[in-house]
Amino acid sequence: MNRPDSSPEPRGWGQRPPQGPPPYAYPPPAPARRRRRWPWFLLGLVLLLLGGCAALFAVFVNEVSEEAARPARITYAATGTAARATISYSTWRDGNLAASQVGDQTLPWTKEIATKGFVKGGSLVVTLGADGGTATCSVTVDDSPPITATASGSFASAVCSGF
Repeated sequence: MNRPDSSPEPRGWGQRPPQGPPPYAYPPPAPARRRRRWPWFLLGLVLLLLGGCAALFAVFVNEVSEEAARPARITYAATGTAARATISYSTWRDGNLAASQVGDQTLPWTKEIATKGFVKGGSLVVTLGADGGTATCSVTVDDSPPITATASGSFASAVCSGF
């Protein structure tokens, strides 16, 4: 039977703590987490790409600014056998198109214009009268080769453009 002295548990203490290692093991410490390097590599690549684009944009803006500020000398000329001709010419000056017309003009005829701005083109049109003949228009920008066109006959027109 039960004897009060023979109990393995002391009175009033409850169960004894287990002897030896605990029945469960503590989780092992997590291995040191390696930092991912690809996001940093990707960030560096994107920053390098953005820097390159900014540099190219700066070079482009600089070139356009220099071209816009560069003055140009445009020489219009009309020659031929016609007694009289109507001459119309246009030029971009400082961003605005300036057009002029000289009617009933004797040939040869020349006009020189100084301009600046990004767009420096225009046109020269020599229109012959009812008497006909031949007419040649010529446009020279600075020292570049001239752009020429020739027309002959009554009311024919020589058109020089694309400069």
